[in-house]
Amino acid sequence: MHYTHDVSHHHYSYTNITPHHLLKTIQHCEETCEGMVSMLVNKVDRSHSREKQIQLLRDCADICTLMAKYLARNSQLSKSLAQYCAYVCEVCGNTCLQFPDHESQQCGQICLNCAQECKSYSV
Repeated sequence: MHYTHDVSHHHYSYTNITPHHLLKTIQHCEETCEGMVSMLVNKVDRSHSREKQIQLLRDCADICTLMAKYLARNSQLSKSLAQYCAYVCEVCGNTCLQFPDHESQQCGQICLNCAQECKSYSV
């Protein structure tokens, strides 16, 4: 028996993002960024670029927390905030991707996914 598996339907679809789905994505991004901060502040070799990364991770976690609150209470301003959340997540994600360690690479992808979903939700 031969199976073929079409992976084309497994890519992310960013159209019609529901608030519930976005809430899960944002909470995952916030949790990931907070975890990265905890990991990085305990490192001895904190360079200036790592300090910048830590600050952006904190900013990203904070805006995701606020965005989650807006979504949870169905705020009329949630789509507007989603635009800014997308921007912060994108900056944070791109900064994380500049570091070669696995944790930064993974965090960067999670942030960029969150940014894309926020952008789609905001329109």
